[in-house]
Amino acid sequence: MITGQSFTKTSHRLQETVSFLRKQAVAKPRFGIVLGSGLGAFVNDIQVECTLPFSEIPHFLPTTVEGHSGNLIFGTLGRHSLVVLQGRNHYYEGHGMDSVVFPTRVMALLGIESLVLTNSAGGMGDGMQTGDFMILDDHINLSGTNPLIGPNISEFGPRFPDLSRAYDQQLSDVMAGILTKNKVRFHRGVYAGMTGPTYETPAEVRFLKMIGCSAVGMSTVAECIAANHMGVRVMAMSCISNLAAGLSPHKLTHAEVTETGQKVASQFSTALKDFFLALT
Repeated sequence: MITGQSFTKTSHRLQETVSFLRKQAVAKPRFGIVLGSGLGAFVNDIQVECTLPFSEIPHFLPTTVEGHSGNLIFGTLGRHSLVVLQGRNHYYEGHGMDSVVFPTRVMALLGIESLVLTNSAGGMGDGMQTGDFMILDDHINLSGTNPLIGPNISEFGPRFPDLSRAYDQQLSDVMAGILTKNKVRFHRGVYAGMTGPTYETPAEVRFLKMIGCSAVGMSTVAECIAANHMGVRVMAMSCISNLAAGLSPHKLTHAEVTETGQKVASQFSTALKDFFLALT
């Protein structure tokens, strides 16, 4: 949350970070990508121009979660210039929402037109299996907070941004076509954004299914809101790393999340690569 007292400080930090990164980038990035738990191998498919650990970027916070390398990478894929975040910060790590969406705002200020968000999520949709993918058609924010609480940054967007199309249907349809062509198992559905860090109880999972959710996780929603606020198109995709609580025969662990990400890394990276190559 940005309070009145921290508004000027946040804007100043954003300007400092953007100024620093513009000096590192060869070209203005057209697309931004956030790679979730265990999904960082996509960078092997791009032509890397510059890799910067979060610790070397002004006002970026280091990642603390396994499977999040914590690098910002400028590169190209085909004719497209990219800025890639290999990992993200989460609200449950104790960061304020303004810190969670700080990298999203930085990418928007660098000039990206579209943002691709990826995550590992618990699946609860009918027929879902571990290792499937899900394209997000919508989300339900159950985190109890919002990154836009506080004074509105008017140069970013309106006080009350519309989220009726939070996830761009055209971009989502392109990804759906790629996954179909590559014969990858996937679903389309609603993502439930929770605070974490605990996994959900079986009762919570039953509730989430009742209100129409097909996958649940602890990221993505705040980034989507911040990007929409700044006029950036969003496409998001989950790797179903495990079945949600009460649907799995064993206890849930983060090791299972990262292990599943590693198993589908090749499929996931190919889908992302083909997605960008299909865009004009």
